[in-house]
Amino acid sequence: MFRSRVILFRSGLLLLDMVAAVVLFAIVSITRFGSGWSTTWLLTGAPWWVWAFSYGFIWAAVEWLFELDQPRMRWTLRSEVLDVLRAGVLVAVVAFSLLFLFHEPDVSRLFLLALFGFQTVFTIAERQGLRVAFALMRHRGVGVRHALILGTGPQAQQIADRLERHPALGYRIVGHLGDPAARTRRPVLGSLDLIEETIHGEAIDEVVVALEGHEAAYIEPVVAMCRQEGKPLRITLPGGLLSVAGGRVETFAGAEILTITNGPDRILGLLFKRILDVVAGGAAVLVLSPLMLVVGAAVFLDDPGPVFFRQTRVGLHGRRFRIVKFRSMVYDAEARLATLAEHNEISGHAFKMSDDPRITRVGRVLRRTSLDELPQFWNVLIGNMSIVGPRPPLPEEVDGYDLWHRRRLSMKPGITGLWQVSARLEQDFDRWVELDLVYIDRWSLWLDLKIMLRTVPAMLSGR
Repeated sequence: MFRSRVILFRSGLLLLDMVAAVVLFAIVSITRFGSGWSTTWLLTGAPWWVWAFSYGFIWAAVEWLFELDQPRMRWTLRSEVLDVLRAGVLVAVVAFSLLFLFHEPDVSRLFLLALFGFQTVFTIAERQGLRVAFALMRHRGVGVRHALILGTGPQAQQIADRLERHPALGYRIVGHLGDPAARTRRPVLGSLDLIEETIHGEAIDEVVVALEGHEAAYIEPVVAMCRQEGKPLRITLPGGLLSVAGGRVETFAGAEILTITNGPDRILGLLFKRILDVVAGGAAVLVLSPLMLVVGAAVFLDDPGPVFFRQTRVGLHGRRFRIVKFRSMVYDAEARLATLAEHNEISGHAFKMSDDPRITRVGRVLRRTSLDELPQFWNVLIGNMSIVGPRPPLPEEVDGYDLWHRRRLSMKPGITGLWQVSARLEQDFDRWVELDLVYIDRWSLWLDLKIMLRTVPAMLSGR
């Protein structure tokens, strides 16, 4: 994950700068040569886009040479500005040398000087903008992954320090487990014996194991627990102990790290899943807004009170959030739940009652057609949920989970999912979880699209 995130960031930054260089080439051309700028470039023997993309490629190559594509937010702005200036000078030298070598006197030197100047200023401004953007994203928790460090020794602290200094990686260190008397820059949450309690009590996305040799006995149970729960795991230990199956070795912070993903590790795919959620969710809100207004009015007229029902649910890796639905029950429905527990028709950690007396008349229609779920597109847009994924459980349900049940929390919860379109009437909670795990293990964008397409007829038919 360390390596794949860095590669994705570096590739995206180089591609962005290459596109920006092409756009700047066109803008400066229009400014310098006027309305006939494209014809002017034809006089040099090649259309403008050939020169533009050649220039963009050279600029990206020089950035790579000066390591300007790396996450540099830990470095000073001054050092980065100096490197950008050096890159601009090198590009100018390369460009003028190539023009001299290939005898291209028709290319305006004044144009080139303006282009290199604007490119340098743009790149410096872009890097500063990235610094500000990453700082804001990290402050607001956008895209942040919470990591727990097992170990309090020098190597554990070094890795934690390096993760915190790489905002592009998007990690926030929750704390350490290890020697309670150790002095660290982050809190020591307890001893290593509290691993399970800490992972279940905090929203932990990844576990980084950086233990001393005498603590190696903890590795095997931690590996087994993270596999069952679907949590990514990083292990740093002497090479002879890096023998856990199912992982890959990376180098980070001067140490060899064995990465075991224990779940979907297709960063680009998950990025496109989020893009699909935003686009499809936004379109759904716009298209369905008249219907939602009608439903909201029906809810209020049938049983005066709040139109929306908000409830705390558990999401990705234990994060808690407030889910939004159209209210389909009487106002004090949650207070009455305890009196109905003996009528639960689900075998396991969930509640379902076919003839639930708390459901209103309009609520029965909404539940049969799943229209009560429509406001959850708001949860999708703000990032708490996805359109497709395991349904978000209640905190008290999660408290009763077996260890293997918790792996359904390794994927962002969804409005619809595999078991909703294939086994919604199933009465066994374990069967629900099995289908959720099938979805997680086989996840792809194509599977999401198929589930979305199956959801519509399932809603219309009342299934």
